[in-house]
Amino acid sequence: MAVVLSTSSVPPGERLAYWQAAVWQTFVPSDVTTTKTGPFSGAVASDRLGCLRITTVDSDQQLVRRGRHLIARDQDEYLLVGLQRRGTGAVVQDGRTAPLEPGNFVLYDTTRPYTLEFPDRFQLLVFQIPRSALALRSSDLGQITGVTMGADQGLAAMMVPVLSTLAAEAGTHRSEIGEMLARNAVDLLTTVIAERLGRDAAAADASCRTLLLRIRAFADSHLGDPELSAEAIATAHHISVRHLQRLFQAEGATVGGWIKRRRLEECRRELDRPRRSRPAVAAVAHRWGFVSPAHFSRAFRAAYGMSPREWQKLADGRDTSGTGRPLPG
Repeated sequence: MAVVLSTSSVPPGERLAYWQAAVWQTFVPSDVTTTKTGPFSGAVASDRLGCLRITTVDSDQQLVRRGRHLIARDQDEYLLVGLQRRGTGAVVQDGRTAPLEPGNFVLYDTTRPYTLEFPDRFQLLVFQIPRSALALRSSDLGQITGVTMGADQGLAAMMVPVLSTLAAEAGTHRSEIGEMLARNAVDLLTTVIAERLGRDAAAADASCRTLLLRIRAFADSHLGDPELSAEAIATAHHISVRHLQRLFQAEGATVGGWIKRRRLEECRRELDRPRRSRPAVAAVAHRWGFVSPAHFSRAFRAAYGMSPREWQKLADGRDTSGTGRPLPG
């Protein structure tokens, strides 16, 4: 079910502050300002599809900035895909400015500063992809962010209707179908980026990335198995542990570190669920492969700066009933 946050039931004088909190909660910490006169109006509606978080933003004029001081406070790493539906905008990152009109999309990376500019009321579809789901080097992403892509540009022409359909149907699929659709969408996006960078899909480098995508999909489907390890993954894919480690090292990660991070991400997602449907902390830890609740608690605190129970208390302070109003503290 979609999570909706809206300023419609918020007093006019509190709307911009509420909107900034909604942006932080939905995406990543960012500064939001507006020159609009009169009451501010905005709404976000988010749903999940596998590893993707898909959000429709419908809002008044605004400027969104994510600077290094906010990046330093946030350990999450995402690639965001913004598809303009109505109005115009621009994304500035890595020294490039990508103007946006309806039907255009742009990539921007939450690990580096960016600015989003929307001069008038607009609607934007945002697809939030964990960086760990993409078999792409940071150097490659640094060449493709802040670049306008659209329906008249090669394989990008295939991406626009796919994104639109995923957004329209995000809440209608069974979880296993949603996982498959999300993986297919990420694979297509990776191919679009490769084409834009001028890479040959048949080259050995692309072959390694395809193998890494399969390995990550396999590991994702076995996160709940405490025996998941580099040795088990290598055996399942008929490669050596050394080769497996090299694949991850090329992306600046280790096999063990990636598994731990994905487990923690899934645990955090479950701890964010509404109280009435949320499992116990120990059950969440066990479900995602942590054999010791104490070890899980230490790992969670190291990753997110608070214990799992403290994270739950923060989740209890948010209202996900569709009204958009924060619960009383």
